[in-house]
Amino acid sequence: MDRYELRKLDYSLSPDHHALQAAYREFFTAHCPISVVRAAEGPGFDKSLWERLCGMGATTMALSESVGGDGATLVDLTLVAEEIGRVLAPVPWIDHVCAARLLERFGVLEADIVSGRQLAGFDPAQANMPGARLIPSGSVAEHILMRDGEDIVWLTYGIRPAKVENIGRLPMAWIDPDAADTRTVVASGSVARAEYQRALDEWRLLTAAALVGLVEATMTIAAEFAKTRFTLGVPIASLQAISHPLANMAIVVQSGRNLARRAAWFLDNEPDERAELAPAAFVFMADEAPRAATMAVHIQGGLGVSDEAAAPAYLVRARGWALAAGDSGATATRIGEILAAREKVS
Repeated sequence: MDRYELRKLDYSLSPDHHALQAAYREFFTAHCPISVVRAAEGPGFDKSLWERLCGMGATTMALSESVGGDGATLVDLTLVAEEIGRVLAPVPWIDHVCAARLLERFGVLEADIVSGRQLAGFDPAQANMPGARLIPSGSVAEHILMRDGEDIVWLTYGIRPAKVENIGRLPMAWIDPDAADTRTVVASGSVARAEYQRALDEWRLLTAAALVGLVEATMTIAAEFAKTRFTLGVPIASLQAISHPLANMAIVVQSGRNLARRAAWFLDNEPDERAELAPAAFVFMADEAPRAATMAVHIQGGLGVSDEAAAPAYLVRARGWALAAGDSGATATRIGEILAAREKVS
């Protein structure tokens, strides 16, 4: 793909992109049916699926070749994130790759993290306050990165904290930097904070992409149902009360996808030029995904809230995944700060 193709608002994918997306879609279709998602709701994590995913190179692809990775672009990573969202895969891939990329930039990345044999996570809410914080992958990650005052600290735990029940079914846990087995300061100062902010933007971008896949899947579930249910001799999909919300879901999918890919290009190539795009993609999908998933449940009526239906599983994650970063209003505030600073300079 030409370096400036995405910047010119051409969101078409190259043959390599299509092959990458197809490979991961086939992988998740084979190894992550809804039964696997349901079975993993207790721990919030499927270790077998994670090991298979690592075998696909999903962790190494996100890192540069100098540390044993494959040098994938952020556009590549959004394609994988979409497929994770499409099947609600119970693996903390987004948290891991964002933490690993941050460790690489700090020059302290370890081989077991590169391969995925050991999980890394970090604090996407960047609470930066004393005491324990809720970390999305806290109950399964061996390594945790977080901001502690002016320092970026790397924490390790011999005994992992207990999972905290949460709406997104994430392997979330309270992490106290003062209770870690080891606490290493990996960087300090303004440059370190800027690198951590980049990791936050990458997390928001990939979470937005995952929510795009989630909305597309829940739209498909609702549409297939609507085509097979009839009223007054016609499928309910032909009724405006059903077809218009389905059309709105399709618009959300395409809009979110385009915004995420454009944000990924700029974050990779010109991160200071359009810094608002990654958080904007996150805020947009954090708002739209629960609305779309709720409508999918409504379209299915009583079946939509039954235990055997897939739609409720999509709904709780549509609401819960974005909340791992705290209130999306804080991200919206960051967008405003970026735009205000740009206006001030101009």
